[in-house]
Amino acid sequence: MQVSYYPGCALHGTAREYDESTRAVSQMLGVKLLDLPDWNCCGASSAHVTDESLALNLASRNLNIAREQGMDVVIPCAACYSRFKSAEKEDSGNHREKAAKQDIRVLSLLEFLTDSELMNKIKNLKKRPLAGLKVVCYYGCLLVRPPRVTGAKNFENPDEMDWLMKLLGAEPVPWSYKTDCCGGSLVLTRTDIVRRLAQKILDKAMEAGAEAIVAACPLCQSNLDTRQEEISRETKKKYDLPVIYFTELVGLAMGHRDAGKWIKKHFVSPMKLLTSKGLA
Repeated sequence: MQVSYYPGCALHGTAREYDESTRAVSQMLGVKLLDLPDWNCCGASSAHVTDESLALNLASRNLNIAREQGMDVVIPCAACYSRFKSAEKEDSGNHREKAAKQDIRVLSLLEFLTDSELMNKIKNLKKRPLAGLKVVCYYGCLLVRPPRVTGAKNFENPDEMDWLMKLLGAEPVPWSYKTDCCGGSLVLTRTDIVRRLAQKILDKAMEAGAEAIVAACPLCQSNLDTRQEEISRETKKKYDLPVIYFTELVGLAMGHRDAGKWIKKHFVSPMKLLTSKGLA
């Protein structure tokens, strides 16, 4: 199986472990990821709030490259995925003949890997069940919303990642904050708001009894992972909750030799938790 792959800027920098685990898991599943040639930043961080035309054109350029490749395009970053879907919807609204003739699917990485065929492969390749690991699945606000753009049916209570965690042997704990915003777009301009939003998500995850948060977005993971020390200083409350990419847990459950290397890159180390469960 071959698909086009748009890594986006974050996976080449602060979220390298997300990119590495994605590529490793895909290889184990027999999926060949073909990077979009000459891809550009989708503008998710700033363009969409400064220039609507620029924001759409940046994403549309990437989308047209994917159409030229003639394969479905898979996108790990929720923010990048949102921009691609917005560009796709804009093309559809304009009834562009080129778009209609070269129709492809724009898929989030989570959406792609939870396809029934690949889920069966993951089940068959599972070597180390994540037994005893209690997690909350955090989708963030852009992976499924707004539904008029993403087309998601369960946009208030998505469950694909929850089912994947169950398949891996972990225990996904129910909670009501799986699609709350972490303040990703305000990370450089209003860190006070980001800390407040991140603290709320961390608090609710711990109240639910989770031992870790599973994420599917580099912006969300970074906010929740890197802010815990400063939130602890500000609130005088100890925060030490690992925030792990879902692909890292898939790789861990399938016994990939580099799983430990990915996980050690996080600010809040999951190693103590995983060791206590006999998983590291």
